[in-house]
Amino acid sequence: MRFDAIGVNGQEIARTPAIDKLAKDGINYTRCHAQNVVCMPARSTMITGQYVTTHGVWMNGVPLPVDAPSVARYLQEKKNYKTALIGKAHFEPFLDISAYENRMAMLKEFGPHRGFDHMELAAHGARGLLHYPRFLMEKHSEVLDFFYPVLNPATMAQNSFGEGDTGAIQVKHNKVPRELYHTDWVAERTLAYLDSLSADDDWFVWMSFPDPHHPWDPPESEIGRVNWRELDVPAGYPGSHEKIDEILSQKPRHWREWWTGERVTCYEAPPDFVPKTLTTDQLREIDALTHVKNELIDEAIARVMAKIAARGWDGDTDVIFTTDHGEFQGDYGLLFKGPHHVESLMRLPLIWRPAPNAKVAPQSFDAPVGQVDFAPTFCEIAGIEAADWMEGSALPKTSADAGKREAVFTEWDSEFNGTSLSLRTLYRDGWIVTAYNKSSIYNGTEGELYDLKNDPLQWRNLWDEPAAAAMKRDLLADLRAREPKARHDQLKRVASV
Repeated sequence: MRFDAIGVNGQEIARTPAIDKLAKDGINYTRCHAQNVVCMPARSTMITGQYVTTHGVWMNGVPLPVDAPSVARYLQEKKNYKTALIGKAHFEPFLDISAYENRMAMLKEFGPHRGFDHMELAAHGARGLLHYPRFLMEKHSEVLDFFYPVLNPATMAQNSFGEGDTGAIQVKHNKVPRELYHTDWVAERTLAYLDSLSADDDWFVWMSFPDPHHPWDPPESEIGRVNWRELDVPAGYPGSHEKIDEILSQKPRHWREWWTGERVTCYEAPPDFVPKTLTTDQLREIDALTHVKNELIDEAIARVMAKIAARGWDGDTDVIFTTDHGEFQGDYGLLFKGPHHVESLMRLPLIWRPAPNAKVAPQSFDAPVGQVDFAPTFCEIAGIEAADWMEGSALPKTSADAGKREAVFTEWDSEFNGTSLSLRTLYRDGWIVTAYNKSSIYNGTEGELYDLKNDPLQWRNLWDEPAAAAMKRDLLADLRAREPKARHDQLKRVASV
C-alpha cells in the first residue's frame, strides 16, 4: 500500500474513514520509509527490529531463520503476552513446501511459530498450502476458479494475462462472495481470535491483509464503488511514451531497460510483462480496483475496532497501521515494484493510535522513521526495554523526540536471470540519495539524487548535476556512515517467491 492510499494522506477516491480516524486520534508519521521495498526483507525487519543486512533476508525467496529474533517471542517471554499473526506472514517463501508456514495448515496446526501462539495464514489467491486456501478448498471449492491464478502451477511464474474490461495485466472480475474474500476472512479470523481471549489477557495481534497487492481481483460485487472510466491517470504518470523515455533515460540503465523489455530485473513482476505496453485505460482500471481493495481493508479494520470496543479494551489498546512497501501504480509508466528506490515504493503510511488512556496528544510528524523502529515501539507500549538485538528506536511521541530524527536508510540486493543489483539509499532533509554498489551491470559509480522540494515526483536525477555535487558528497558520506555492517555469511535463496 502506497503512502497516499488513505484519505489522511491526501487520497480523494478511496474512502478510508476507519484508518483516518486512527490518525485523527493518534500520530500520523508522514515520512516513514521501508528498509526494503519487497515483502520478505521488509517483513523480516518488522519482526526482528533489524536492518536487512543484519537479519539476512536479502531478497524474496530467502527464508528468515526459524531461530531469528522475534518481537512476538520477546513480548511472550518478558510480559506473557498472548500473540497471534493472522493473514499474510511471508517470512518463508510461499513456494518452499518444506517451510513450516506452508505445512502448518496441511498438518491442521496453528503454530506456535516465531513467538506467535496462534497463526492463521493467507496469501493472494485461492490455491496453495496456507489456511485460507485450504478453508476454501474444503468448504467452498466452487469459488476456487473465481480468483486470478497469480502463480502458474506448471512454471511457478507469475501469470500476466488479464480478464477485466481493458485486458490489464493480472486483472480479473472475481465472482467470489465478499464474505469469502481474503480481506474479510482475515478480519473474521481476527475477531474469532479476540473472542477466544480472556478479558484480562494482554495480547499482541499482527493482522496482515494480503491486499492491495496484485493480482487486482477484488470481489466483483464491490468493483462498482469506483468507475475506472471516470478516473484521471495518477499524477506520477508522465503522460506519453516520449516523456516516460525522457525521464527514465536520466536514471540508471535498468529503469529504462525494464520499461522497454530489454532486461527484466524486477523479479516481482511477470517476466513477460513489458511496461511500455501499458495503456492509460489499463492503468486506470488497475487504479480503480486498488482503491476498492483499500476500501475493503478500511471496512475490515472498522469491524475489528468495533470488537475491541465491545470487549472493553479500547482505552488500553495501542493500534499501529502500516504496510510492508508501496507500488508503482503508474508512476514513471510502471507497475509492481523492484530495485527502484523512489517514494512510490519506499514511502509508507504509518499511524500509531496510542491507547486513549495514555493521553498522548494527536499530532503529525514528518520526522524520518522506518520499519526498524516498529519492534522497539512495541516494547515501549508493553513497558519493557527494547532488546539489545533491535537496531531501531521507539517511534517519537513528542516534537522534541521527532526533532532528533535525521535520516532513514533503505537497502536492496538481488540476483535474477544473471543480473545482480545492489542499492543503498538515504533520505535526509528532503533529499533522496541512492548509491549503486558494484554489480553485474554497474561499476559502483552510478546513482540517483532527488530534491523532493523542487521535484516531488522524482523525475529529474541530479546525480551528475554540477550544482548538486556538494549536496551529493555530503549525503553519500552520511549514507556510508549510517550503513549497517553486513553479515559474515549470506543466507541462501531457496525459492522464487
